Amino acid sequence: MNNAQIMQTQSRAEAKAPHITLEAVGKSYGGTSVLRDVSLTIEPGEIHGLLGENGAGKSTLLKILGGAISADSGTVLFDGVPTKLGNPRSAIDHGISLISQELAPVPARSVMENVFLGRWTNTYGLVRQARDRAQLATLIAESGFDLDPDAQVSSLSLGQAQQVEILKAIARGSKVICFDEPTAALGEADTENLLAVIRRLAAGGTTIVIVSHFLEEILGIADRITVLRDGDQIVTESARGHDSDSLVQLMVGRQVEALARSPRPVADGAPVVLSADKLTTSAISDITLNVRQGEILGLVGLMGSGRSETLNAVFGSDRVTSGEVHVNGRRVRKNSIRHAIRSGVALVPESRKDQGLVLGRSAAENIALPSLDSRQIAGFVRQGVERSVVDHVAARVDIRGKVRRVSVGALSGGNQQKALFAKWLINPPEVFLIDEPTRGVDIAAKANIHNLIIELAERGTAVVVASSELEEVLSISHRLAVMRQGRIVAEYDRSVSPDTIMATAFL
Repeated sequence: MNNAQIMQTQSRAEAKAPHITLEAVGKSYGGTSVLRDVSLTIEPGEIHGLLGENGAGKSTLLKILGGAISADSGTVLFDGVPTKLGNPRSAIDHGISLISQELAPVPARSVMENVFLGRWTNTYGLVRQARDRAQLATLIAESGFDLDPDAQVSSLSLGQAQQVEILKAIARGSKVICFDEPTAALGEADTENLLAVIRRLAAGGTTIVIVSHFLEEILGIADRITVLRDGDQIVTESARGHDSDSLVQLMVGRQVEALARSPRPVADGAPVVLSADKLTTSAISDITLNVRQGEILGLVGLMGSGRSETLNAVFGSDRVTSGEVHVNGRRVRKNSIRHAIRSGVALVPESRKDQGLVLGRSAAENIALPSLDSRQIAGFVRQGVERSVVDHVAARVDIRGKVRRVSVGALSGGNQQKALFAKWLINPPEVFLIDEPTRGVDIAAKANIHNLIIELAERGTAVVVASSELEEVLSISHRLAVMRQGRIVAEYDRSVSPDTIMATAFL
């Protein structure tokens, strides 16, 4: 930063958070209205929760506030002054930062370089690292984060990478921070740390606007809430007096069972479908699994315990150095995703953005991709057949929004997650590996996905589910395998207590 930028940042840091007013704000995509006449106020220093089902318009409204997109109609006012936030730079200049669900740091650069990205202190073009380093040390101390300024961001956990984004917002002098599903990918400890930081920021006068599907978290930190349903504003009011049930009714207009039904017992004598014998990669060691037809095995453990790496090894996306995988008694070629798919193995990966979807293509094209060969004749795709099967599975998983002519990246995170499931349902797999099945989905969609997993198992699929939500795994699994430091350290049936699992994961 040059002297003018330093003064501007200091001025924003010293300023108070603005009084924000939205008047009749609306937004459409391709002729489809996703927000209609939303009007609300957000007080300085308030924690304001935005709630609703997938596709309700929450993230769209947050992006309008964060300058990522512009509203098509209506007015945004800061301290009573109409303000046009046409891009993120404009929002930053007004003291607003948006921390998206899908973080976008520069992984090959250090914590300090990311925090001051594009705003390094300089004199006549010469970077003055000492001043930035001193400011970062102060920010880290005040936030309570445990970060090494020189650590490369690619080496950090997801929770730590999120902390870097928060420090970046504070270093800019932001007085309004918008969070989109900040705890969706975090473990319990990182979640508690983040919520504590949010409370401290608000207590210091920073305005927080937060989108989350974790209703108990919102109830625990929000002063007021706004509930959206299909683009319409249902209510804006105090969070006090609400519980999860009352919020769900506002969100979906009906009562919803929070958890799926329990799975039926596995049939006596059900054959083993998936067999992994002493799988070893750079991250896991001697993993042995046997999953029977119709069985759901839950993988649990702390972040970094090896849950995701185990699924990736079975699927062939992580390099296996030793061990074998068999499906229905037939060996799956090592380190070959193509052969795993042909053997009947499917994977819903942890990151839909980086591993699961082609974001520039439509949901329909993503759904059709794994089974494309089955609808080709002499290299030509049978378009009518493809349209029919895609529409069927899209309806089955309840994707809301256009599945054609709009990139899947433009859909809400929850609808992207549903597309991840749908792409494997045209030809149901023999083995279904599912990593974080309900990340970023609302409570109604979560129940639908749980029931879909149980339904697939009841039809004979062998399912392995890895999740950081212990209650989720307990509710849908027949057995649980606890992982620690890349190894399976214990197995339990579904009657095990959460306390026993946590003790096993830690000790």
